Amino acid sequence: MPAIITNKFRIHMSEQFQESFSEASGNNYYLGIGRPQPYGTLTRPDGRTDNQGTDANPITPADSVIEETACYDDLLAAKRITSSDVSFVIPRRNWTSGTVYDMYRHDYGNRITGGTSTQTSTSGATNLFDATFYIKNSANRVYKCLDNNNGGTVSDEPTATTTSVISTSDNYKWKYMYTLSAAQQSSFLSTDFMAVATDSTVSGDAINGEINIIKIKSAGTGGTDGTHTSVPIRGDGSSGVCSVTIASGAVTAVSVTTKGTGYTYAYIRVADINTAGGGSLTGAELDCIIEPQGGHGFDAVKELGGFFLMLNQSLEGTETANTGDYTASNDFRKIVLIRDPKSSGSAATATTLRATKAIKIASSPTPGTFQADEKITQATTGAVGKVVEWDSANNILYYIQTGFTDAGVDSNGNKSAFSGANVVTGATSSATGTPDSSSSATVNNVVFSSGYSTAELDENSGDVIYIENRAPIVRAADQTENIKLIIEF
Repeated sequence: MPAIITNKFRIHMSEQFQESFSEASGNNYYLGIGRPQPYGTLTRPDGRTDNQGTDANPITPADSVIEETACYDDLLAAKRITSSDVSFVIPRRNWTSGTVYDMYRHDYGNRITGGTSTQTSTSGATNLFDATFYIKNSANRVYKCLDNNNGGTVSDEPTATTTSVISTSDNYKWKYMYTLSAAQQSSFLSTDFMAVATDSTVSGDAINGEINIIKIKSAGTGGTDGTHTSVPIRGDGSSGVCSVTIASGAVTAVSVTTKGTGYTYAYIRVADINTAGGGSLTGAELDCIIEPQGGHGFDAVKELGGFFLMLNQSLEGTETANTGDYTASNDFRKIVLIRDPKSSGSAATATTLRATKAIKIASSPTPGTFQADEKITQATTGAVGKVVEWDSANNILYYIQTGFTDAGVDSNGNKSAFSGANVVTGATSSATGTPDSSSSATVNNVVFSSGYSTAELDENSGDVIYIENRAPIVRAADQTENIKLIIEF
């Protein structure tokens, strides 16, 4: 039973996701960073190896339960994404002189009358949103191509912001849609994508079901030369009128003189052309281009295929408002998007959340200098972990524990917790430190109980809905990393 899910469903899903960031009882989303240790071949407690690729070529994450839970094992921190960090986006297409752009058509992919072939764009696209029918000009104004001069190349960049159809000297016709604001350019413009939004002036001037463009499919023969006016546009709309020019007995041009309203289908009858003076024209076929619901510019997100969302978030140094949450002393290789995580058993709402564990090391005996990424152990408990950061100013050891040998699992195959006043030893540095088990204080915004602090983000809480493995990103206290995620529906 032939069936499709239409592009409108994709738009619907993107709208629902976007709305979930701002609804009164909506979801809370956090962008997490993790994986401070290099990729490579790791060993599981039962002896099996797990090849995770290299820093230059990490493996693609699997869509599995174990992949999701593993994200929490090496997670470093998470930052909340708000509605202002989210925008509908579309693929970026810069206007470039000498390019052939597709024109907007309502019937890409439909069978062409009289045969079994389907209507395709100049570029060969069989779907409107695969066609290159819109552009961004050098002034960050976005236009929809209504007529591409029968596949001609462009040479005259559209620049006007009128709500009328814009004709350029290269015989292209354009519709101005909107201009990217400074904020949109800063937050939602990348090499490959750009923000899409509806201009209220353009939307307010749009007319539902008007006809702007009529294309010649078959020129016909036997007509009377001249420009024949008052040819009615038939269909389910009203008041549409066009002029038809005939030369050497064939149709050479069609222009709309009255656009009409309310058309969802329209056509030009040869008989009407002949009545208007076309003589004995036969075999001519003209395609009336039907506008999207509401008219061109009424809803830019739907019209331009806004079934992409960009999530934009910046990690600023160590996030001084919550010092200690975001370490600048280690790199990261993984980005995750978590929906509705918890913190201390309740819904997480803080701007940032620390995902590492921490130990407050006593100042006496004087601790050694632990190294980032080295293995640490606690002989008495058998606990094993990996150092994320050694804060020598506050004697705080931040660490993670994964499900792999020498990275979180002890000799018995268990992930044992560090506890008590038992010495912690660094495997590479040989540094040692004694946990201050008497300390129950807040140091550097980290709350300790008996010298230990759990992660602020509850392990395995919420849903991991996006995972990306990438090459290492080195952080610094005076550095900001801007991360843009593209979600396609």
